[in-house]
Amino acid sequence: MSGPSTRSPHHWAQIGESTCVGGMWLLYQLHRWLGRWPFLLCLYPVVGYYWLTRPVARRASLQYLQRLQQAHGLWPRGPGWVHGLRHFGVFAQVILDKLLAVTNSYRTEHVRLEGQQPLLDLMDRGQGAVLVTAHMGCIELCQALARQCSGLQLTILVHTRHAERFNRLLRRMAPDSGVQLLQVLDFNMATAMALADRVARGEFIAIAGDRVPVHESKTTQALFLGHEAAFPCGPYILSALLKCPLYFMGCVHEGRGYAVEFVPLAAQVELPRARRAQALAGYARLYARQLERLLCKAPYDWFNFFPFWEQGMPAPAPTHPLNHG
Repeated sequence: MSGPSTRSPHHWAQIGESTCVGGMWLLYQLHRWLGRWPFLLCLYPVVGYYWLTRPVARRASLQYLQRLQQAHGLWPRGPGWVHGLRHFGVFAQVILDKLLAVTNSYRTEHVRLEGQQPLLDLMDRGQGAVLVTAHMGCIELCQALARQCSGLQLTILVHTRHAERFNRLLRRMAPDSGVQLLQVLDFNMATAMALADRVARGEFIAIAGDRVPVHESKTTQALFLGHEAAFPCGPYILSALLKCPLYFMGCVHEGRGYAVEFVPLAAQVELPRARRAQALAGYARLYARQLERLLCKAPYDWFNFFPFWEQGMPAPAPTHPLNHG
């Protein structure tokens, strides 16, 4: 288990997110007035430009797809530039679906929920939980669960400085939403204490488990797609401190819509002092297995366009990317 370190030049937060709040509002208005297909026609040239001008993101995408192929053999041939471009295209479509999800405009008949009953039972008992998520699919469709059960409150922890602007956008687009973003630049005891009351009120806390926090606080290692990778300890420490259940929450494409799955990881996270590092690594392994399982169903649905396995260096050059299609 590692402690704080200097952020590498290729840390995801250093590279930066290219989605801005104002741009999302503009995209939402384009879809509102033009419809889905005209919207996508406007969006795809932007995707092509982004793919051409973001070499780090392009290499990282191809590295991920190639490691997925090595681990599970999902395609007849090794992924190349066509697969990478499709990866970016799927992300573009998901941006639209995210906007529709937060405005309650996405058609719920296209969302299949699986494993949600234990969470509903927790709500009935007035108990909350920690949901460890990932940057995959349209995770905002967890609001479909909120529509199924009125009164559900979900706080999503984010590691960027844009949380308040996104909250304003959410209030503007969906004033009745039970979802709130909470900015957490680093996880610590003060953060856990601030969240304890929410869980005690029966609220749910969602936190991504596939990105190391901005200041690279405690991390652990787990095998992912055949290679060791760093995962944050924050979700498991948080669940242990709050003494609440821990669930995996994932979302991937399925047919014409999405599947949102909830999988119990622990009724209560135990981190004994003598075996703390081993216990954290064990929970990260459980998480990584669920993540890998869902990505085998929808390989283009993982949106970490940075060198995931090599935080301090660029992704290795892919093997003959232009020779595959």
